[in-house]
Amino acid sequence: MSDTAAPRRRSMSDALWSLLAIVIAMIFFFPLYWAISTGLRRPAETFTVSGVGFPFIDFMPTLDNWISQASVPEAHQAFLNSLIISSSAVVLALALGLPAAYALARFRFQRMLLTNKDLTVWFLSQRVLPPVATAVPFFIVFSSLDLLDSRLSLILVNATFILPFVVVIVRQTFQDLPIDLEEAALVDGASHFGAFLRVAVPLATPAIAAAALIMFASAWNEYLFAVILTVDKAATMPVHIAGGVDTRGVQFWFVAVRALIAMIPPVLLALIAQRYIVRGLTLGAVKG
Repeated sequence: MSDTAAPRRRSMSDALWSLLAIVIAMIFFFPLYWAISTGLRRPAETFTVSGVGFPFIDFMPTLDNWISQASVPEAHQAFLNSLIISSSAVVLALALGLPAAYALARFRFQRMLLTNKDLTVWFLSQRVLPPVATAVPFFIVFSSLDLLDSRLSLILVNATFILPFVVVIVRQTFQDLPIDLEEAALVDGASHFGAFLRVAVPLATPAIAAAALIMFASAWNEYLFAVILTVDKAATMPVHIAGGVDTRGVQFWFVAVRALIAMIPPVLLALIAQRYIVRGLTLGAVKG
């Protein structure tokens, strides 16, 4: 009797934990479902549909909101701006951050006032700095350079704030790589930069891909500087989503459609690079 009771208790425990996991997943996915449901309703049905808003059950879905947003030039411009700004910021951050991460992993700066650990902690502390504290200085600088409402200003700002991701994540990956391969390249006549570019970077591809995905999502979702430094020409998707408010109130049907459109690029990138994410973050785990 006791031999069968233990497996039953284990099965019951597993079932309860699985049920709890399903409930938690449903809670987190409910806003996504509600955005999809709202985006498929007519404006008048936003507040009149009862229940949980199942399409074809609680209301008859329509693509009018999607067609309407697809025909808005501002939506096309905002999507293109976000794509260009986020991609360019990631490329710039990688170009600056990868050499810095490699230098911190392979060289020792003991004769300087700051050690390697101090420099790494400084990069990490930039993620703690409240972005709003730099909003006014950035506005003044870009205003004096006549770069307000330009993609370049947002590229530089986003690259500044996502740069620590590269240094912190990829630095540890470079440290975990066997140095023998780079030393062999140096013996064959390669320079330190050549060993970095041809040996270290290809081996650290998973961590670089994971860092790039995190940086792209961060730059894509950035709203504070996008709304401060832009007016019209360089407005991004977060600013476009926030523009779903007029004198009649919040146009929830348009906000839902814009939010879903804004989710497409990060989700597609995550699906494409998912095999790199776990491996890359594991290789780039922060150590002392």
